[in-house]
Amino acid sequence: MILKQGLTLSLIGIAAGVFGAIAFARAMSGLLYGVTATDPLTFVVVAASLCLVALAACYFPARRATKIDPMAALRHD
Repeated sequence: MILKQGLTLSLIGIAAGVFGAIAFARAMSGLLYGVTATDPLTFVVVAASLCLVALAACYFPARRATKIDPMAALRHD
């Protein structure tokens, strides 16, 4: 459940970022060297990297939370 919620938000953000980058590609084209403003490999690699980071950021805390006894967590609060 935690992974699904975290990755859903991350994928929405990545999609918005890709569409924003494509929209501003003409303005960025003067700043880029060696690649075109709409290089698909760059977009895929960056999006995949961000997806992996988001997965790690969701997975490790969720895995750690599953190791806690639910009754102990309820008693703590």
